[in-house]
Amino acid sequence: MTGGTGVLGLRAMGALLAAEHEVTALARSEDKARLILDQGAVPVIGDLFADADLRALFEGADAVVNLATHIPVGYASALPRAWRTNDLIRTKGVAAITRAAVACGVRRVVQESVSYLYADGGDSWLDEESALEVTAVTEPVSVAESHVARFGTAGRVGVALRFGMILGDDRFTRFSLRSVRTGRPVGFGRPESWSHVIHTDDLGSAVLAALVAPNGVYNVGARPVRRQSIVDGYAEALEVPSTGFVGPVIRRLGGPRMEPLSRSLRVCSEKFTANTGWLPSRPTFDADWFAASTASLAGRSR
Repeated sequence: MTGGTGVLGLRAMGALLAAEHEVTALARSEDKARLILDQGAVPVIGDLFADADLRALFEGADAVVNLATHIPVGYASALPRAWRTNDLIRTKGVAAITRAAVACGVRRVVQESVSYLYADGGDSWLDEESALEVTAVTEPVSVAESHVARFGTAGRVGVALRFGMILGDDRFTRFSLRSVRTGRPVGFGRPESWSHVIHTDDLGSAVLAALVAPNGVYNVGARPVRRQSIVDGYAEALEVPSTGFVGPVIRRLGGPRMEPLSRSLRVCSEKFTANTGWLPSRPTFDADWFAASTASLAGRSR
């Protein structure tokens, strides 16, 4: 595993270990190595961009799971330079991972991806065959998927998981809750448009299910929800008035980075369920999705 100490990685690691898989995970530092060891996995200190380190990690593995990201949270995410590391991970990093996986004889690669690759679909349902809208912002995600698709030839299996927006017990949710608590708007796009979402509780089981998925791309998430419902959910969780949607100044500041996050994405995940049996434990969004993050913020304020 790469990216094992992030929001997605830690949950996936827990699910894999609970299913009695042996997990070896890349660590960038001694601190990260101790965190991996504490989870019950085996850490290997190395560099995601170093072929020799990746080959040492992948030697003898049945599958490689790449969940490495470096996604900025907060207002800094509007700055183009804040995304450079994440873009490199999804281009140069995924290229190195698939190259090392081939060299080590690994038969399966599972790659984290995102559903905002799809073009704005309005009220129409979107599946894995729906049109994409690849821009300079979303191109690194598309490149990552392309590397995995090329890996998935010659009898190998490449699986890309297009996750919905992650909500629940994570940094983005807590940032949004803090914003709502101070009266700042958190909504993107149009209130009536759709968002593809997944709760943090369902991330690990999805990665586990991907180990039996056939070659291809899969949408992974709960039922789509209107964006207004998410904004209202934050307010309900905090018992404060709803703060609404960001205005033109923030939209201009965000520029091209904000556009994919504003698309109407009524995304269907039935293909993943049909091929793996996976179902989310949190199938329908409600304000209770924010319970853990709300409790965390309350504890810090005391």
